[in-house]
Amino acid sequence: MKKHNLILKPRSKKLSLGDLIVAVSSCTRNTKETVATVADLLASGKVRVQSDGRFIRAKVC
Repeated sequence: MKKHNLILKPRSKKLSLGDLIVAVSSCTRNTKETVATVADLLASGKVRVQSDGRFIRAKVC
């Protein structure tokens, strides 16, 4: 099985942070690259985190 065969769920359905991590990790070489990519997506605003209908800022330490 190829590493890049992940099919994402439709956009109308809300995705979890875990779904984002799985999608990114399917395209990266190691966990350090996965963490860096997810952190960059959150910091850039391309991905937003929502809790109980409210968008929240994600702190990446």
